Amino acid sequence: MPSSANTKPVLARPASLGVQEVLPTTNLGEFPTTTPWCQRWRDRRHSFRHVSEGGFDARRYAVEALPETAAKEFVVRHHYSGSFPSARFRFGLFELEAGEARLCGVAVFGVPVSAAVLTRPFPDLAPYVESLECSRFVLTDACPANAESWFLARCFNELLVRGVRGIVSFADPVPRSDASGALIAVGHVGTIYQATNAVYMGRATPRTVKLLPNGVVLNERMAQKVRRQEQGHEYAERMLIGLGAPAPRAGIDPKVWLREALVAVGARNLRHRGVHRYGYRLGRNRREREQVRLGLPVGGVYPKVPDGVITVVSR
Repeated sequence: MPSSANTKPVLARPASLGVQEVLPTTNLGEFPTTTPWCQRWRDRRHSFRHVSEGGFDARRYAVEALPETAAKEFVVRHHYSGSFPSARFRFGLFELEAGEARLCGVAVFGVPVSAAVLTRPFPDLAPYVESLECSRFVLTDACPANAESWFLARCFNELLVRGVRGIVSFADPVPRSDASGALIAVGHVGTIYQATNAVYMGRATPRTVKLLPNGVVLNERMAQKVRRQEQGHEYAERMLIGLGAPAPRAGIDPKVWLREALVAVGARNLRHRGVHRYGYRLGRNRREREQVRLGLPVGGVYPKVPDGVITVVSR
């Protein structure tokens, strides 16, 4: 996970350049689309690759569908969230070297909190079938610069074959800290989506979210799984218990237990202005892409900086 924002930037000298460049590896969540640096991840810590390294050679890479077990293991290990969402399709980016294929990136497309997340931007597409959410996209530092745009384009080709015509994705621009004040998430504006010409559809609805002591947001979908004891509720329960919540008593109403657990761990209410929403219309050509009707107005200028200091409204 990212280091503290108060750490000074370090200097890096790309191999083919004769001058030093400032590499803000600790105080930026992502870089603008015009930067020569590309962000990468390993073990939930970010690093950067420079385009001067020679760029991306597509002949050395391949994209394949992944089983859930392999995708989940990779994402949980490397993605800054440390979690894996409900997925319909999972694709891996493989580096081909010496007859071996090494997994170095994963993209996950799946089921959001509610169908409205998909039907609002794509009202004419069947949610979960013709439209999906890009919920995880992570490349390790083994991937050279410019790999992400090629990988994403190959994923879209695979999805189009499977009947998918619309993809929505979100970037959370709100920085988050844990209970000790250590920075956990620096805030993202969706640089990769901007670099690949996604349609910016403004911000999602502002809301108040539950911020746990470890800096993780307990979103409404996860809370609903606990309240209704739906598939996946065990993950949220184990996390809360690990933070100090009592184990559920025999016969207790899950709604009551969740309320008590959040109080026990000291969860905070965080006022969130809304995540940035991006959309992709998929098609074999421009005409097919433009046939996909958008249900939300285009949001205008791409956002360039994360939000400011978070506001905790209560405990």
